[in-house]
Amino acid sequence: MNKPITIAVDAMGGENSPNKTIEGISLHSKSSSEIFYNIYGNKNIIDPLISKFKIPSDRFKIFHTENKIEDTDTALGAAKKGKDTSLWLAIESLKENQSDCVVSAGNTGALFVIAKLNLQMIPNIDKPALSALWPNKTGMNIVLDLGANVECNEKNLIDFSIMGAALHKSLFEDETSKVALLNIASEELKGNTVIKNTYQKLNENKNNLFEFCGYIEGNHIMDGNVNVIVTDGFTGNIALKTAEGTANFITSELKRAMTSNILGKFSSLLNLKNLKNFKNKLDPRLYNGAILLGLSKPVIKSHGSTDAIGFANSLKVSEKVIKGRLIDKIKENIN
Repeated sequence: MNKPITIAVDAMGGENSPNKTIEGISLHSKSSSEIFYNIYGNKNIIDPLISKFKIPSDRFKIFHTENKIEDTDTALGAAKKGKDTSLWLAIESLKENQSDCVVSAGNTGALFVIAKLNLQMIPNIDKPALSALWPNKTGMNIVLDLGANVECNEKNLIDFSIMGAALHKSLFEDETSKVALLNIASEELKGNTVIKNTYQKLNENKNNLFEFCGYIEGNHIMDGNVNVIVTDGFTGNIALKTAEGTANFITSELKRAMTSNILGKFSSLLNLKNLKNFKNKLDPRLYNGAILLGLSKPVIKSHGSTDAIGFANSLKVSEKVIKGRLIDKIKENIN
């Protein structure tokens, strides 16, 4: 029998934790029988939740600590808080090879700093990148960087292309990874110096891991013609927040239109299945689980405000990147 995958969970990070993290583990454990969970947090609070959500005793181990990092802590303040917080202990278990991956819904800045303090970078990668899944018309996009690096040079963007394609291959092994650079236009000569130089280098130096497809504009991200979209963290974070805001606006306005009068309510009943599919397509919980790429071990950031369903999806992403040999794929192609 193969050794089960072990996921380290910072049970105390994020809103409504540890309730949502423990319920999320329960949901994930029902669909993934070969996963073991190292749970870091306050045992006195976690134990009743384990019983409530009926997680089998052979599927987890609790590592007790009463200290946790708050959302209001600065990244540096969180790192100075001590090595007995739930987040630090979870990441340290990854460093000591007691876990295969770590998941936290807690403070993003703290996660970055503590992960970098404990884990090495993959050789030949200068900066980590935050990546996440976005839906498109035909499937899913990998988009990076989403905020880890405000400024990037050509090498950083080329590294992001390789890491994003490796992540895509880990999650969707039967698909061809198609990389594009996010730009203000699709013409080769448009954009700033960094992005034009990156275009030229990617176009001249082919990589077996992915197909380079040139530039993509923001209004074509969802078209599905490419599936790995690369940009710097400043632009990527703005694009992410804009997409999230637009999705929330569309769903709330549609709900208002469908419930504001009798005709709207009748129409919504007739189209119940289609409306449900549409809502699911825009449900951010189903794409929860951003990955900090570039480190020697997988580190997953769950959205702090997500619920148990969203947290369970971040655990599913963790499982896929481990099974898909994400780190090995990056190492094999980064040179």
